[in-house]
Amino acid sequence: MKTEMKIVTAIASEIGASPSQVSAAIGLLDEGATVPFVARYRKEVTGGLDDTQLRNLAERLGYLRELEARRQAICEEIISQGKMTDDLAGKIAGAATKAELEDLYLPYRPKRRTKAEIARERGLGPLAEAILADRSLDPHGVAQAYVTGEVADAKAALEGARDIIAEQMAENAELLGNLRTYMKENAIVTSKVLDGKAEAGAKFSDYFAYSEKWSTVPSHRALAILRGRNEDILSVAIEIDADVASPNKPVERKIAAAYQIGSGLADGWLRDVAGWTWRVKLSLQLSLDLMRELRERAEEEAIRVFSRNLKDLLLAAPAGTRPTLGLDPGIRTGVKVAAIDQTGKLLETATIYPFQPKNDIRGAQAELARLIASHKIELIAIGNGTASRETEKLVADLLADMPSPRPTKVTVSEAGASVYSASETAAAEFPNLDVSLRGAVSIARRLQDPLAELVKVEPKSIGVGQYQHDVDQYRLAKALDAVVEDAVNAVGVDLNTASVPLLVRVSGLGQSTAEAIVLRRDAEGPYASRRDLLSVPRLGARTFEQCAGFLRIRDGAEPLDASSIHPEAYPVAKKIVAACGRDIRAIMGDGAILKTLDPKRFVDERFGLPTVKDILLEFEKPGRDPRPHFKTATFADGVDDIKDLKPGMLLEGTVTNVAAFGAFVDIGVHQDGLVHVSQLADRFVKDAHDVVKAGDVVKVRVLEVDVPRKRISLSMRRDGQVPDRPKSMAKPAATGAHAPKNNGKPPRGDQAGQGSFGAALSEAMRRR
Repeated sequence: MKTEMKIVTAIASEIGASPSQVSAAIGLLDEGATVPFVARYRKEVTGGLDDTQLRNLAERLGYLRELEARRQAICEEIISQGKMTDDLAGKIAGAATKAELEDLYLPYRPKRRTKAEIARERGLGPLAEAILADRSLDPHGVAQAYVTGEVADAKAALEGARDIIAEQMAENAELLGNLRTYMKENAIVTSKVLDGKAEAGAKFSDYFAYSEKWSTVPSHRALAILRGRNEDILSVAIEIDADVASPNKPVERKIAAAYQIGSGLADGWLRDVAGWTWRVKLSLQLSLDLMRELRERAEEEAIRVFSRNLKDLLLAAPAGTRPTLGLDPGIRTGVKVAAIDQTGKLLETATIYPFQPKNDIRGAQAELARLIASHKIELIAIGNGTASRETEKLVADLLADMPSPRPTKVTVSEAGASVYSASETAAAEFPNLDVSLRGAVSIARRLQDPLAELVKVEPKSIGVGQYQHDVDQYRLAKALDAVVEDAVNAVGVDLNTASVPLLVRVSGLGQSTAEAIVLRRDAEGPYASRRDLLSVPRLGARTFEQCAGFLRIRDGAEPLDASSIHPEAYPVAKKIVAACGRDIRAIMGDGAILKTLDPKRFVDERFGLPTVKDILLEFEKPGRDPRPHFKTATFADGVDDIKDLKPGMLLEGTVTNVAAFGAFVDIGVHQDGLVHVSQLADRFVKDAHDVVKAGDVVKVRVLEVDVPRKRISLSMRRDGQVPDRPKSMAKPAATGAHAPKNNGKPPRGDQAGQGSFGAALSEAMRRR
């Protein structure tokens, strides 16, 4: 109980909540409740903790429980060795991180036979203790007394004593903590090109002679140099005190201070031991620790960026339930076409060949016109891959000759479409449809409802991250799954049309339950009410509680089933309806009458003010969708290729990805342009996500075009100038080894180099 309260207190401080809120949330999560359910329907219990706080709580809860389990295991091991003391127990109890805990355990960890252990077996332990205890002794003189058959001479005796003392220094938890802190504040990360690898590793050229303080290396640069190392292009190192001219380095002085090494006869020898220990043991050990932490820090930021971009993409505006034609562009293999109805049901497929080698433009347009007329198509979704602009022009020319009302053409991201086409999900959905045609269906559905279609694709395959293949894949998958779960439950799911992949993401539902829901729907017809879910095999009261509020039934017998109001709160909702004195359908959307009600009137023992306010809000805006209204970018006529771009052009495009150093924008030339973070707004921008998100339609100005390297620099600033850094955020000029170096150029994506785009673009293109 004491340990659990320690965890609760720590988490409460971290997420800005009270211990009682955290304790209540932990209780719900431990009982099997999901984060979306707790955030939406248990506000009274948690005091209104939101989904972000709850995600952080769940992650930290796992870490801290692992920490406590490890703490207990270490204590048991040391006690079994008979070496536990009150002082050591206190230090172990106070360790706040796994690193601190392992530092304390280091001297007691079972290990292979070391040089220090061999020296002790040869009777040299007392020699080491004597030198440490009395600094007035002459080490060489004292060592003579320890020359034996196994110890050839005084030199060998002192080497053994050195091994013993060095091991003590390397296992001194307090010293390790001080050195680690010093290194985090002062260490420099460097990278150099390996001999003979300059040509093969040209994409890493900006890191051929690079150095920057460990504490300031941003995620994308850290992952870039680590990738260069993994590809055997770069050597990467952690340097400390490289710019200190004195042979007695600060780190060695710290070791000396820890052992109170002064000016006695033995102190000179001990100072040499301290230097040797640093060079041979501690330097490598701590550098590896910092390199590992650098990677973890970089991965955490990369995963955060990927998660935010994925959330924006999933919550992009849906075009809605309108008949749609999906076009998956191709040249030699043809353009794959799929017509779907307003519910996403596949109606017809075709393949047209308007490009080489057939060049059947008239035949292609005639087939598209037939499909549009036959299925009353209102939207045309065109994939943004190869031949996208050519296909768009083909469609535009066709539509120009058609009478109004004409379908609306929209360019849609193909990211992950090929993965879906070859997946088991697609095979089960369209067993008799060619893989290439499945992609066209997916593109059409993505326009109707991005969320419903993208949940069928593994999140990592959607491609809105930076260095996503270099980060811990388990952590990435876990984070992205949480994003998908939150997005699906924020929007809600139509119970009578949802696919299995979509239902799986609903709170409380797993693969087998989702499949059972669809099987029952296929066998017995649409669900008439939420309560019908209880007739689904293996879907009991507990699962119903978790999922029911997120599942919608349109035009059912119970109007409340179409809302986000949970069935458990229907009695409260009906009291509100009764107070209005009108039919429930009449008051839905009537904000005027609802604002006359006092929410406190409807609070009871089970449902508090937060739930009542949520119900009133749902009545005011029934079935509210958190996604924005549908809007599309209009690409400029005649600008179809990067060669058509000229500096100064004003264009419209869609944000496809947001990274630490800026945003990528699709302007319809087969190559996304980069709006560097310094060009996102007429003010200083610290985080690109504060200005744009994936899916936004933006207006941009072309700044620079590098056709050979396919690099496009864009600006969203009105004046195209570089904003000044606010004084409160200004940094003193770095010098020497502390200044970021990159062959004399600013590092890519660095805010300090906001006026230079070549480096940022180089980083961007390699990341993609």
